Amino acid sequence: SLPAKLINGGIAGLIGVTCVFPIDLAKTRLQNQQNGQRMYTSMSDCLIKTIRSEGYFGMYRGAAVNLTLVTPEKAIKLAANDFFRHHLSKDGKKLTLLREMLAGCGAGTCQVIVTTPMEMLKIQLQDAGRIAAQKKLMAAQAQLPSSSAAGAAEPAVEGRTTATQITRELLKSKGIAGLYKGLGATLLRDVPFSIVYFPLFANLNKLGQKDPNVKAPFYVSFLSGCVAGSTAAVAVNPCDVIKTRLQSLQRGVNEDTYSGILDCAKKIWQKEGPMAFLKGAYCRALVIAPLFGIAQVVYFIGIAEFLLDMLPKHRA
Repeated sequence: SLPAKLINGGIAGLIGVTCVFPIDLAKTRLQNQQNGQRMYTSMSDCLIKTIRSEGYFGMYRGAAVNLTLVTPEKAIKLAANDFFRHHLSKDGKKLTLLREMLAGCGAGTCQVIVTTPMEMLKIQLQDAGRIAAQKKLMAAQAQLPSSSAAGAAEPAVEGRTTATQITRELLKSKGIAGLYKGLGATLLRDVPFSIVYFPLFANLNKLGQKDPNVKAPFYVSFLSGCVAGSTAAVAVNPCDVIKTRLQSLQRGVNEDTYSGILDCAKKIWQKEGPMAFLKGAYCRALVIAPLFGIAQVVYFIGIAEFLLDMLPKHRA
């Protein structure tokens, strides 16, 4: 049922995000730093420096936004894919690869309603610590007096800005469009991701089914989700880099600003080289693989169906 699918998708998203959020934070910070202003050399270096300067919970900056909005996001994504697969199948026959891709395309398009504002808010909170740390470092390198250095490092307060404050400011200054900055880039990332992910997952999962009418074992669903998720994540990473840059409202010292997707892609290519489009790719693979592996296990086990089935028995 649709309620069960929505509940399953929500539970899957909550569990997955809680497990992999620190890696996602490292991905955002690695993607946003530009040549000549590098604060971090790798994912582990980023996480170690984050813990030292911001504490353990610094790795979870922006997690509240994700945990709040990931339930509707994942629920829409998974339920929409099932909806489109159902309506694209003819008399219950097996879907062709093209129809599977179309179903994934529909799911990716639907989810951006929630994904865009969620990513927009999350990125501001995740990247605030990097910008504050960069300004502190620049002040120290300039050998400013301690009082001046403290003044230069004052923007660290931005790291304590809440998602509610950012939302209020964006709505006041730009209206609802402020929360949907980078919508085109989000579509450019999520639609191809879903086109790759869902057909690949479905076909990998089928390999573990002994009977077409029986669900695959949970470990098959988990591994299929991991492989399909990491493959799709790396494939669309250039779009994710562009999306992250466009949605970042605050810039570090001497960092470029961008007017749109093409301007962003052009400047990255010219100033940082083609490899810059793969920044954070392994982090994103490490985030997406377990996230979708866990999501598919929860979704296919059907926790919601179990809970909903138990309600009448409990009342009886």
